[in-house]
Amino acid sequence: MSDGSGTGAVDPGALLSLRGIDKNFGPVQALTGVNLDVPAAQVTALLGDNGAGKSVLVKTISGIHAADGGHILWEGQPVHFRTPKDATALGINTVFQDLALCDNLDIVQNMFLGRERRQLGVFLAEDEMEKAAAATLAGLSVTTVRSIRQPVASLSGGQRQSVAVARAVMWNSKLVIMDEPTAALGVAQTRMVLDLIRRLADKGLAVLVISHNLVDVFEVADRLAVLYLGRMVAQGQATDFDRQSVVELMTTGTSIRLSSRATGDSPPAIIAAPGGGSEG
Repeated sequence: MSDGSGTGAVDPGALLSLRGIDKNFGPVQALTGVNLDVPAAQVTALLGDNGAGKSVLVKTISGIHAADGGHILWEGQPVHFRTPKDATALGINTVFQDLALCDNLDIVQNMFLGRERRQLGVFLAEDEMEKAAAATLAGLSVTTVRSIRQPVASLSGGQRQSVAVARAVMWNSKLVIMDEPTAALGVAQTRMVLDLIRRLADKGLAVLVISHNLVDVFEVADRLAVLYLGRMVAQGQATDFDRQSVVELMTTGTSIRLSSRATGDSPPAIIAAPGGGSEG
């Protein structure tokens, strides 16, 4: 388990590495010296209370916000995101909580919205787009939709989340970020989305999930990273944590429970974080 200070060595196996990321909005310091490693073929859960800085961090990774300090490394190489297009060009796609789907359009139209394929430069390549959309959904084992031509407005919450994820992975994604993917879903729909998240990692993609539901987190995540008031206070394998220690970290920035479990020469490097934060 590692801490969130700005001096950590880069994990050579990480697809995405953040080191010492700072972000401020005027006098408000939203992120301070944040470290984060996101490996391929694993699900990393980003946790924190409201105001911890989760949304700011995700928007920084997605190219919406520019970091004010620190370094972002992609496959071991430094990168700079000036716009969201810079992030998506590398294979980073974000599924935000509102999903950004158009209810009046069907599944195929949503998956190709803004990236429509054309024949002869004029006509929409409807058959080609249908086949690509169907193949992507089938590859993710999304089999509950009646037709890929049904309007998104007719889909359940779990199906809508599946379409949003399929749209993200269709464009050569290597990292999929999901913001509260099971919020407001029923039991069956939550099960569908958790299975989908697991399949993404099993296919070799890196997945970064923001969630407040610790039951879902411990079921699907390989790694946990906990923010407290804009600082990364702990990250490591999910098996290094339990629910009580995560709650302690989210609410106080440290965990007596984890510290008391430390043995040998490698105790958990949990650090207190009294600094300020912003939106979560």
